[in-house]
Amino acid sequence: MANEFRWNPLLGTWNIVSSERKSRPWRTNECPFCLGSPETGYKRDVVVIDNRYPSLKPGALPSRASFDLYKVKPAYGHCRIVVETPEHKGDLDTIPFHYLVKYVETLKKETSNLCNDPEIQYVAVFRNKGRLTGVSLTHPHSQIYALPFVPPRIKVELENAREFYEQRGECIFCHILKLEKKEKKRLLYSNDSFTVFLPFFAMWPYEVNIYSEKHVGKLSEFNRKDVEELADAIRITVAMYNSLFDFSLPYVMIFHQAPCKGKHAYYHFHIEFYPFHRSKERLKYAAGIELGTWVFTCDDLPEKKADELKEALRKVKSIQKGQNVKTAEVQEDRRLSQKRT
Repeated sequence: MANEFRWNPLLGTWNIVSSERKSRPWRTNECPFCLGSPETGYKRDVVVIDNRYPSLKPGALPSRASFDLYKVKPAYGHCRIVVETPEHKGDLDTIPFHYLVKYVETLKKETSNLCNDPEIQYVAVFRNKGRLTGVSLTHPHSQIYALPFVPPRIKVELENAREFYEQRGECIFCHILKLEKKEKKRLLYSNDSFTVFLPFFAMWPYEVNIYSEKHVGKLSEFNRKDVEELADAIRITVAMYNSLFDFSLPYVMIFHQAPCKGKHAYYHFHIEFYPFHRSKERLKYAAGIELGTWVFTCDDLPEKKADELKEALRKVKSIQKGQNVKTAEVQEDRRLSQKRT
């Protein structure tokens, strides 16, 4: 079984080849992440485990030697799974909030620990939700890939951010945040530490970004309050998505953070969500123009899609308000009952 990187000389980046992953099962009955399973044990907590079918691993072996332009090297790295809750069902808006805070805190610690590996250059945190994303296990979980190189999408962001910083003396992400706040048309939610919006340049119809209000590069730079506020921003974003069409919306969530090595004062932590729907009944496919040229085509104005998300967010707030009233009533009934006894 080979785990190797193969160099693409046309794009100047590495591809991962993992023949081991072809044997991974599509589980339908047993769940390896549920309470009591051999992988997670009986801990009622957020659990980090190694991927049983990793694309990257410390002892990786290539299938062949390099030849001319065709460079091959072992796919060194780490693939980890973060099981977000012991409960089998749910999403990041329904699991208990303390688990969500612990989840973000865990991602912070994993980023810090993995970056300490001398060979690791980048820690990619992502979450695939729904069968449309190819998920074979529905138990709430995320993944971490620790890579020995900076991935091409991040490299493009870094290059443009550095160029903007050198020309304007300002972070491009901070500037984008100012523009979104000035126009307000695509703003969706904010707390003290994070702002949620549908970007002016969205590639997916209902794409949403979460930007840090503080100019920091990595998860490991956030304090406890930031961790709690990020958990809140993620919860609200996912609840908004699940209210949009009144069903559990498939999406990809990926954390964009600075590389592990070197100084990147011009880079800015943010999260990007890519839902696959363009309406309740129709999907947005990344087809020829998107896959072949990286030029995305949106079928509607981002401002129109932002209005739809705002309406979904209003539904979320209405539901939460009702739940808070019900909780307050239950607490008052308990107080009066205890007083009578």
